[in-house]
Amino acid sequence: MRTEPTLRIPLGILTLLAALMIYGVLVARYIAPWIEHWPALAQTPVYVVLGVIWLLPLKRFLIWMETGRWR
Repeated sequence: MRTEPTLRIPLGILTLLAALMIYGVLVARYIAPWIEHWPALAQTPVYVVLGVIWLLPLKRFLIWMETGRWR
């Protein structure tokens, strides 16, 4: 456990927020036009997959925020 505060956590949260905003804009701009004419039930799995993809690198990022190491 950490005994003294570091800037990694606030900077990590701001970086995560910025990355998620960029990811959301990219999905809305480039993916949404391709599937906007599909029925809602066909769009749902695409958005579910896109909603889960951003979680893949999150574990290592959170480890870095807490410990300062990537592994």
